[in-house]
Order: sequence, then structure tokens, then C-alpha cells
Amino acid sequence: MSTPQSRRSLPGFSLHEGGRVANRFTSPAVSAQRYVAVPRRVLRSGVLLASVMLAGCMSVPVPDLPDRTPVVWNQPAPGQGVAVDARQWWKVLADARLNTLVEEAIAGNLDLQQATLRLQAVRLVSGTADARFRPEITASAKQVQDAAAVDTYFHAGVEAIWDLGLFGAAESARLSAQAANGNAEALRNAAQVAVIADVVRSYLDLSVAQAQADLLGKQQAVDARGEQLGLVRQRLHLDEPGELDRLRARQAATRAAIAQADENAGNAARALALLLGRDGPDPAWNAYRTPPHLSTFTLQQVPADLLRHRPQILLAEADVLQATAEKGSARAAMFPKLSLGGSILYAYNLTQNARSNSDSSPSIGPYIDIPLWDWGQRRARYQSDDKQLDAALLAYRKAVLQGVAEVEDALGSLARQDSSIQSLQVADETARQQVARQARQVQLGLSSEFDGLESQRTALSAHADLIGAQGARVLAFASLYRAVGGAPLPVEPEGGAQ
Repeated sequence: MSTPQSRRSLPGFSLHEGGRVANRFTSPAVSAQRYVAVPRRVLRSGVLLASVMLAGCMSVPVPDLPDRTPVVWNQPAPGQGVAVDARQWWKVLADARLNTLVEEAIAGNLDLQQATLRLQAVRLVSGTADARFRPEITASAKQVQDAAAVDTYFHAGVEAIWDLGLFGAAESARLSAQAANGNAEALRNAAQVAVIADVVRSYLDLSVAQAQADLLGKQQAVDARGEQLGLVRQRLHLDEPGELDRLRARQAATRAAIAQADENAGNAARALALLLGRDGPDPAWNAYRTPPHLSTFTLQQVPADLLRHRPQILLAEADVLQATAEKGSARAAMFPKLSLGGSILYAYNLTQNARSNSDSSPSIGPYIDIPLWDWGQRRARYQSDDKQLDAALLAYRKAVLQGVAEVEDALGSLARQDSSIQSLQVADETARQQVARQARQVQLGLSSEFDGLESQRTALSAHADLIGAQGARVLAFASLYRAVGGAPLPVEPEGGAQ
């Protein structure tokens, strides 16, 4: 009995799409006949098949990462003061408002939420990385007609196939999933590190701008008093040529500086609101606040810590894993693809025109997919992926060097700011003392109030410079812990939600 598409396939090779050939051993009966006829060939084939399967267990190894880092920092690192926890480095600033804003940003920042959802999505998919190397079962049912258009048959079939994933194919798929998971996690950690650093920066910009505006308001009062005294001096003919015009020009410059400080404060407030995921700034932020102050601290992180914490280095590591997986997949594609499969086909004659009513055709055996005509293309892809892996290793090395350089830059900036602050503190104290001496001279009648206005302006300007330098030091501190990869997120359950 034979029906269309129900004949058993005999052992042997047949041309396959894409320039490949397929070798399919079918029913046990047919295979047994062949084994009896040629036992030595069967034995050789079995040995060859066993060798192929042993070779299939091998995969492309993950190369050693070029993780050489300096033993110590070249720039002087802070060695005295409070020890900083890299996960909560901003708390060294001892600002309760800032701590609250950082916590709100971690919970509500839109970029961080997107990165977290992408990580969860990747984790869900990575758990099924080896699904295509598990047995697959398909079923079908259809109605067909024979070539003579005489009989019509109802065909129902069940087919199972299992790709063994030899030559490292399965391992490469798992490695690719691991790389995708590492990439998404590093991106999420990078998002949090950036968000926290930006919150600190925006909060600092806001408070420094408010402090500068406060000092400029005091300077505006001094300028207004100077204009009043200048008018008196003009009536008494005690003024110098152009003195009143210079006083009024100074007032205009102060008003412009106040407007600029207000604009800076508004920009910082809007940036802070965006980081928190709010619709707009909180009106309470308009209240004057003292800028956060950074006390002395100790840098406990060493250069090697970059390899464990810095998200950019972890991203480069994930790229190396992905390049290794692609090289392994390309290598596996150069060898025969072996699968195990079986099928049962049932055919029923619907027309029953003097023929059999039904027939069933079971088959089982291995499927071998051998690359022939496109083997050169596959080999070229393997060689190309090998070069891509070398490039990924160089990119990893660059990420390490870049991380070290950024930390060194931040340490250098901190050292320069410390030196600048010491000088500005001396200048600020000297200006304060000069104001006090001038006030005493005015009380004793040894000087006029007008002459003392200049010392007041100098003192306000010196204090504004000191506030700016202290703010720059906090920014350098934030840049330092951003460079070392501070504040990574805690590990979450696989596929879990926050």
C-alpha cells in the first residue's frame, strides 16, 4: 500500500536546501537489514558518530580578560576622615533633604524604571536560551489528492525532533543569554549610578545658585546704599568724576547677576524634578538652603575595585561574552548538525475507489545536516567572529584604562579644589576682618561709611568664591564615585519585579 507522501525514506544521502545534504536513517526494519549486510561499515560509522558526539561536547572557551590595573592611584587619594560606603556615598554629605531626594529618584526616575524593566525582560528570555535544543513535537492534519486525481486522502501526522546542540552550539546559546543578561544588568546599574550623581549635581546647583543669589541680594543692598551716599557726596562736591555713574553701573551688574543666579536655580530645579519623575519642581525648593558640605573622607576603593563595580567595564565584559558566544555559534555551524527525530503518518482514503482505506507509516532515526557548498562562507564567518572577539577584548582593556583615568582625573580635581579652598578660606577670613576693622574705624570717626562699602563688597565676593569652590569640591567627589561605579543596585530575584 502506498499513498502520496506516505512512503518511507530509505537510508542514504539526499541534496538539502542551501547546498547541504541530509542523511536520514528511517525505520528500524530497514536499518537492521543494512546493518546485517555491512557490519564493518556500520561499526566504522558508529565509531565515527561517537567521535563526532565527543567533539560536540567541546565549545569555544571564554578568554581571560585583560584586567591589569595599577596597584595604587597615581593622584593622591584621601587617606583621613570618614570611611565612605560606595553604595551610599552621598550620605557623607550629611544632608537629610538630599538623602530623601536620592531615595525618591531611585524609586521614580523614568530612565531607571525603563532599565529595570528591560533587565527583567531579558531575564525572562534568558531562562529559555536552550529551548531550541530540547525535543520539539509538531502535529498536522490535512486533506490531499493523489497525482492521478482519483483518490482523496486524509493525512494526520505527529513529528518529533531533537537538536542535540553539538560542537558547542548549545553552550554558545547559553553563553549568549548570559551575555545579554549581564549587558542589561550593567545598563541598569549604570542608569542608577548616573541618576544618583545627577541628583547630587542638580541639588548642589540649586543650593549654590540660591546661596549666590542670597549673597548678591546683600551686595545689591550695599550698592543701593552706595548710590545714596554717592548722591550726598555729589551735592557736597566731594565725589570724584564719574563716581555716581560707576555706582549705578555696579548696581545694574548686580541685578543682572541676580537674574542669572535665579535662572540657574530654576534650571537646576527643573532638572531635579525630571530626575525624580515629577511633573514640575516642588515650590518648597525655592526656600534658601545651605549648600551641602563635604568633610574629610577616606577613599577605600583601590584600582581593582573598578573591575567589580564600574558599569562600563561590566558592559565591556558582557560584550566579550557575546563575542565568544557568536564565535562558538559560527564554529558549530561549520560542522554537521545532528538531530534525533521520529514521525508517524496516518493516511485514510476518503474516496475508497477500489483501494485500501487506510495506511500508517512510522519512522525514527537521526538527521544529519552537513554543510557543503556554503562551508567557505561559514568558515569566513567564524574567522570574522574571531576578529570581533579580539576587538571586544581590546574594548574591555580600554574600558579598564578609561575607568582608571576618570578616577585619576577626579582625584586630581579634588586635590586642586582642596588647595583652592584653603586659599579662599584665608581670603574670606581676611575680608571679614577688614570689614570689622573698617566698621570700627567708622565708629571712631576715622573713616566714612562710604569708604567701608568697598570692603563689604570684597567680603561678599570672597565668600561667594568660597561657596563656588566648595560646590566644585562636592562635584569632584560625585565624579569620583561615579567613576568607581558607586551605588550599584542590589541583586534581584530572576525575573522579579521591584
